Order: sequence, then C-alpha cells, then structure tokens
Amino acid sequence: MSHVLVIYTDDEPGVLTRVAMLFRRRGFNIHSLTVGPTERVHVSRMTVVVDTDEATARRAVEHLRKLVNVLEVQQLGHARNVVRDLALLRVSTSQGRSEVLQLVQVFRANVVDIADDSVVIECTGSLGKIEALVDSLRPFGILELGRTGAVAMARGQRSEASNRQAAEAVVAPISSGTMSV
Repeated sequence: MSHVLVIYTDDEPGVLTRVAMLFRRRGFNIHSLTVGPTERVHVSRMTVVVDTDEATARRAVEHLRKLVNVLEVQQLGHARNVVRDLALLRVSTSQGRSEVLQLVQVFRANVVDIADDSVVIECTGSLGKIEALVDSLRPFGILELGRTGAVAMARGQRSEASNRQAAEAVVAPISSGTMSV
C-alpha cells in the first residue's frame, strides 16, 4: 500500500541524499519524491510516496525524525489528503488537432504551447487522472512526457509546526515591545 510522508528539512546541500539513503538502506521502493521550498525561509519540503505496509512506514517516520537536518515528519492518513501530480505532454497533432484539443478539455487540462505538428499539454490532478489522460492521448503519439511526482497536503488542517509558527508570529511583536496601540 502507498504511504505519503511529508518531510520538512533544512535547505542545505546533502539533505536529500541523506533522506534517500535512509530509504535505500532499508529497502524501500520510493514511488515518488518531490522537493521544493516552503513558506519558511531556509526550509525545504519533501513529499515521499513509498509502497510498504503500515508498520514499516511508521518505522521509516521514526528513523527520519532521527536525522539531524529533519525538522518535522508527517505521515498523511489515507482519507484526508490532497495529492496532486503535474504532467507535461508533447503530443503529435498530425492525426487531428481538434480531437486532441477536445480530450484536453474533457480532462480539464491546459494547452501551454502550440506548434505546427504538436501541442504541449499541462495536466494537474490525481495519479489516476493523469494516467487516464496519457492513455487517451497515446493513439495520437506522445512525443515527450515529463511528470513531477506527487505533492500532498492534509485537508482542512495545518500542521502543528505551522500552528506554532503562526502563534510565534502573533506573540513576537507583542513581547518585543514594537507594537503600538
């Protein structure tokens, strides 16, 4: 079963390697790995999707929390997640541009570039949606395909670290004496 782990780390060289090596040493198959900046300066956010059982995923979370540059680890539950992938596809239009454009509309994707013989399509959504679009466009000829991997967030709540950060931002001006009334 797939498990989604969100890992907040220091934004420093070598942190991604240390996290990836932890998974490699324990024999995990990483299905998807994305890394990017966060709303906090010098903090990166990794979204890792691994195929393993529940107990092994919990152990991975425990091991991740022991790494020096790891600030926070969340294991997202299965029911209340927003998980999105991004795909860019270059599709041949030699067999019919209008049919390709109709499929783009059906899947609520966007055409981001049009050339004489192809279009570049951007699709954001669930893994299933992107797979269905790719399968639908395959008969036209997919010339190039690039995918980001999953990015995930829990629905309707903020992480404890975000709540702490927001509380500190509210308390900090009051305690420093810089706030005027």
